[in-house]
Amino acid sequence: MSLTVLVPENDVVPPSPDVPRRAAQWTPPLDAEGLWSVLERIKNWKPLDMEEVFDDLDTTIGNHPPPVATTGALVDRLRGHLKQLSDIAVADEQYPPTAEMVQLVARGAPLRQERTPTDYRQAVSLTRRLAFVTSDLVEELIEARYIKEAE
Repeated sequence: MSLTVLVPENDVVPPSPDVPRRAAQWTPPLDAEGLWSVLERIKNWKPLDMEEVFDDLDTTIGNHPPPVATTGALVDRLRGHLKQLSDIAVADEQYPPTAEMVQLVARGAPLRQERTPTDYRQAVSLTRRLAFVTSDLVEELIEARYIKEAE
């Protein structure tokens, strides 16, 4: 009795070594340095906290100017909020930003790059300019349903 093997028509049969390959060999999209860069960015990523954004906006635009001791840290936090919100506004190509969002992102870019002044009044001025752009961008993003308002 001889053994025979039945191979269905749709079974995958490996090509013989004589046949040239049609698909190119896969190469990873990133090298080791690129992967480390991605890992560091993931480790340093901080999710957007709308309560913190609103607290910082209230501290800046509220009835009293921010305290002298916290103005520098407040500027840095507002820059971070504005950067995150700007990234959200332009991140998805399927849902392009509105003209107002584009304008606010453009207005915020030089403010994020501006050096923090050593003079208290100038620093408060910068915090307020950052806060007004951030506040307007938050309103636009909530209206367009890109983000949800904090409960």
